[in-house]
Amino acid sequence: MKLYVLTGLAFTLLGFMADTYAERPLTSRHSAFQIPEEYLKEPSNIPGFWVSTVEETAAFLKQRIRIGHVEEIGRSSGGRPIRAVTYGSPRQGRGTSTFSGSLGFGDVRAFRGQDHDKTVYCAMAAVHGGEFEAIVGLINLIAVLETGHDLRGKAWPDLAATSARIDRIVLVPIANPDGRSRIPIRMQLHREGADGYKVHEWLNTGAKADGRLIGWPQVKEHIPPDFSQVRFPGGYPNDAGVNIQHDDFLGQRQPETLALLNLATRERPDLVLNLHTGVAMNDYYMRVHRPFSEPALNATFDAFFTRVHTGLALAGLQSTRDPAIEANPSRAPRSAYNLDTAINLHCGALCITIESPSHGYSGTNRALQPARQTPETLLEAQLVCHREAMQFLADTGGRARWTARPAKP
Repeated sequence: MKLYVLTGLAFTLLGFMADTYAERPLTSRHSAFQIPEEYLKEPSNIPGFWVSTVEETAAFLKQRIRIGHVEEIGRSSGGRPIRAVTYGSPRQGRGTSTFSGSLGFGDVRAFRGQDHDKTVYCAMAAVHGGEFEAIVGLINLIAVLETGHDLRGKAWPDLAATSARIDRIVLVPIANPDGRSRIPIRMQLHREGADGYKVHEWLNTGAKADGRLIGWPQVKEHIPPDFSQVRFPGGYPNDAGVNIQHDDFLGQRQPETLALLNLATRERPDLVLNLHTGVAMNDYYMRVHRPFSEPALNATFDAFFTRVHTGLALAGLQSTRDPAIEANPSRAPRSAYNLDTAINLHCGALCITIESPSHGYSGTNRALQPARQTPETLLEAQLVCHREAMQFLADTGGRARWTARPAKP
């Protein structure tokens, strides 16, 4: 998901033609795509904690999970498994109504069931396959839940302690394995200036038949696009060409969307983080976005935004270290109707998109000073977000308290 402030530089980039690099064919079930060889160059020293591919993720989940439970929750349009990792005990039994019915009745306990006051935390990454940072963040979060340390060996005692206060944790490291598999690299080479932005966008939102960037938000104009009419469709869509962030939620839904919605029905989460890469280049730091969802959850979102951005600011992961500036919820960009809305209206969870900077290019802070994000700072920001989000859920008690009916006099 891209929510860039388009500067004059960005507008110029949208008009660039593809460079005349030697190109490597990439086969999908639809056609052979051509990616410039230069775009597939990777750093010579990829950090060991940078686990981002479908294959690496599958191997990690198979070999390193001892406490959690790994399950396949569905298959992508291209037939690839979608996996979730769960910790803690799930809600027991079922409610007596649909979520919509429970709102009409005036008490969401009719949907959530007898243990409605349990807290359930959910996070998912790679709804867009070209956005690697959140995959890395979730794999390292899983490492913390398993061992108390991330894959660098850094201990996260507060995060580990907070996770123990949550009844149930559900994590989906790669929600769109088709899109991620389409990009055959572990890590983009960092490039400064226009080249870095161009390569990231080319891989993520794709390229037109003549090689020009499709770009954001133009990538949302055609869902699905005609794969035969593009040079490369990018990591946004699944193999059916659908961007599941903007699926036909009330119509013929994609298998990835159905897997996520079925998971939401089963788990009935309180909080869902939908983790993406794409922040404003002139404020190049993690950013929580305000979802288009139930008005009853607006005050809860404001408190969540304040909590997460305060933690990021105090950790030095915002433009300033001042929470009074960084944690004001009026600064939250507003999302349109998307997957967050669908999940909220499907099960009542507060589903929130959080955007990360990219490791592939740099931006600036709001004072227009350079703000290059290293793999280490990007991982720190991901784990701080999870820590603060879990603490918020544990402290506030979840949906059972967020929208509780006033006690009768």
